[in-house]
Amino acid sequence: MTISQDKVVAMHYTVTDKEGNELDTSVGGEPLVFLFGHGSLIPGLEQALAGKTSGDKFKADIAAAEAYGERHDALTQAVPKSMFEGMEVAVGMRFRAAGPDGREQSVIVLEVTEEEVVVDGNHPLSGIDLTFDVEVMLVRDATEEELAHGHVHGIDGHAGH
Repeated sequence: MTISQDKVVAMHYTVTDKEGNELDTSVGGEPLVFLFGHGSLIPGLEQALAGKTSGDKFKADIAAAEAYGERHDALTQAVPKSMFEGMEVAVGMRFRAAGPDGREQSVIVLEVTEEEVVVDGNHPLSGIDLTFDVEVMLVRDATEEELAHGHVHGIDGHAGH
């Protein structure tokens, strides 16, 4: 069975940057299981998976624009420290905040001064070209319930919800 719209896919992956630094992996743990064609993956990886079958192993070089997007300077900003009143803010902390479009987004603290906190709303992997080393473990039809809910109910389709 080939990977196409509404198929359930289980895969192991290792993702590296262009210098070969490992950024994430599922190897040694549970495979990533998802409903194909429902926006669960970055666009470039989804395109690379289309048409593959169980047992296929491949590498996919994904440009930043087709991964987590390019970095946007407008998403890095200094905000008054008073906005964090009563909190001990430190570099590396993550918060949910309203983005420029009013939607909630995740931000990370880059710098803390006496007056300001510099936060970055870019995805940590934005602006980075990625290489995925993938092994497709399983391809199956989604159950009616999975399609109705828009997500996978476990590798076999029978996990509790």
